[in-house]
Amino acid sequence: MSICSTSDSIETLEADALVLGVFEDQELSGVAAQVSEASSNTLAGLIESGHIKTKSGSCTAWLAPSGVSFERVFVVGLGRADEFERVNAYKAFATASKEIAADADQSVVFAVDHLSAECVESAVTGVQIGCHGQDLLRKEIRLNSLANQTWLTTHMEAVESGTILGEAINTCRDLVNGPAGHIYPESFAERAQEIAADANFEIEIWDEQRLKSEGCGSLLAVAQGSVRPPRLLIMRYRGSDAPNPQMAVIGKGVTFDSGGLSLKSSDGMKTMKCDMAGAATTLATMQAISKLGLSCHVIGLVGLVENMVSGNSYKLGDVLTARSGKTIEVLNTDAEGRLVLADVLNVADELNPDHMVDLATLTGACVVALGLDVVGVMTNDQAWADTILNNAATVGERAWQLPMFPEFAEQLKSKLADVKNIGEGRWGGAITAGKFLEEFVEGRSWVHLDIAGPAFADSAKSWIDGGASGVMVRTLVEVARGL
Repeated sequence: MSICSTSDSIETLEADALVLGVFEDQELSGVAAQVSEASSNTLAGLIESGHIKTKSGSCTAWLAPSGVSFERVFVVGLGRADEFERVNAYKAFATASKEIAADADQSVVFAVDHLSAECVESAVTGVQIGCHGQDLLRKEIRLNSLANQTWLTTHMEAVESGTILGEAINTCRDLVNGPAGHIYPESFAERAQEIAADANFEIEIWDEQRLKSEGCGSLLAVAQGSVRPPRLLIMRYRGSDAPNPQMAVIGKGVTFDSGGLSLKSSDGMKTMKCDMAGAATTLATMQAISKLGLSCHVIGLVGLVENMVSGNSYKLGDVLTARSGKTIEVLNTDAEGRLVLADVLNVADELNPDHMVDLATLTGACVVALGLDVVGVMTNDQAWADTILNNAATVGERAWQLPMFPEFAEQLKSKLADVKNIGEGRWGGAITAGKFLEEFVEGRSWVHLDIAGPAFADSAKSWIDGGASGVMVRTLVEVARGL
């Protein structure tokens, strides 16, 4: 539970822990100054001596401080005031939250009385992320939600919106962290229905028969090797009277990827439950936009399949007919996400959105190019790409644009069909995948986000547990705010 308080006196506050954000180059003020005064200036002395760090991202636990009623005070460093941005607030308060969450049933006061509304929202979001882990199925979890949160601020709406954002990101993380035996096309669709009912947006679900009648031959081919039937979800939030959707968000939802007949190694399959991170991000974005009540008209679409091996698996050399009518020669069954998205992009295009953005854990090549923490961005509309890149920078999510030169499309020409599903050799694989998707957007304003690197982490960071990150939810919500 999160509540706001405008109290400016620590004497009236009761909690297990107090979290203070302290700038590196400013005198203590507000609640932090009160704590220092009550402790005979011990806090100021510890900062001056360097025992408590104030550099951005640092977090120091001060146990049983004298003069105050809190069992622990956590001081998070905010760095220099002139370099402080929303992402600093997000990560700093998430770090404190993660440390506190090692203990169950903690009540915490967060002193953010000196921060702007935007930074308060980011701090609140970070706290919800930091105390929420991937240990969904452990008998004894390592991270516990903070039972009672009190936020010292006058920015009450920022606390509410930050909580909504954090909950949506955790929805995404839970879906991606869920084992493939729990999260598969049907169960994902059922969870999406529950979220749509709670958040109050529309949802339509296409089952296997509807997909066949719609001619979604590319998506269906990927799904045919599994006993789990595919699904396609169309979600709609109408927060404005715009006749056409201002943005369509499209997500790749391969709930498990064995590679098909182009079989992955055992090591390569270990994290393939995360291959539906694009779909989870799309659903979480719709949840947040709707619960925030933003003034925009947005649709979200996801294609849900398992890519499995059986006697009915699609084969190398097969030629598929996509919903758009284009034919695709399959030369690698592990290049399946683009085949799913080909049909979903076509459905999205027919709903006449002003702009489209798709998200996919699409290529290892993008990880090779940009590393584990950066989203690859490809586009046919530079102004739309700039909008997404600028909003990513605003909230502190790393994204970098890759070129979409026409020469890359030459690699996709097939002698047998309209297009083949992989390029020539290993080089530029993230871009040739993007150029493949461009074949199915029909010239509509579009951005492709390859989130293969940052969507899932093998190990924890100081501010977030390992596993799913919920990357790009904050960016897309920020974009929606500006529509």
